[in-house]
Amino acid sequence: MDSLLTPDALVALLTLTLMEIVLGIDNIVFIAILTARLPEAQQPRARQIGLGLALVARLGLLFVISWVMTLDKSVLFTIPLLRHGITGKDLILLGGGLFLIAKSTHEIFEKLEGTHGEKGGKASGASFWLILGQIVVLDIVFSLDSVITAVGMARQIPVMVAAMIIAVVVMLIFAGRIGSFVNRHPSVKILALSFLLLIGVMLVADGLGQHVPKGYIYFAMAFSLLVELLNMRFRRKQQPVHLHSEFEQAP
Repeated sequence: MDSLLTPDALVALLTLTLMEIVLGIDNIVFIAILTARLPEAQQPRARQIGLGLALVARLGLLFVISWVMTLDKSVLFTIPLLRHGITGKDLILLGGGLFLIAKSTHEIFEKLEGTHGEKGGKASGASFWLILGQIVVLDIVFSLDSVITAVGMARQIPVMVAAMIIAVVVMLIFAGRIGSFVNRHPSVKILALSFLLLIGVMLVADGLGQHVPKGYIYFAMAFSLLVELLNMRFRRKQQPVHLHSEFEQAP
């Protein structure tokens, strides 16, 4: 416990906690979109279990860190065209990225062209475990990146464990609000799905050896969200004007 109270450990804890929260934002959005398909009464439970599984996945990978680090070093095969050796980590990133691309594309299509959801009702009870299964798949992918980042930023296991637990507690507190906000605003939901699609492309590119700095992705997400929030404020401001004009034109 004393090792957590030194100045260096506290700085590492704060920095790593903030980094874990940032890395967990896409996980929260993904969980929010999936759990929206469940009956409203089941959504909080699904979010809590999903984030709990994310913590379990991160801690599990952290405690087998020696194996995790070998995933990034042992080349399984090489793609001649790309001249890139595929490691175990690359396979996980490729699988997770392709899954995220397929899932995001399907959700966007259903929102634009589908007939279920608002019209077809919520997912059945049997789908609860199917949705949790999808959350687990992405939890493992996101956790792998999170743990490798944590190891690069801190060397003390207690510091990394504490940062992950604090980050997940913070995400649990705000997950419901974020999920409600995303689900209340269709344009924000499409924007979130578009960025999950972008993250999937980034994971595939990373798995193929084409690293894309995450800072660009998160900056684009923040900027686009800011523009959409301004658009939402503008639409709310204009709505009373339109209603007033309609009443004036009515016979």
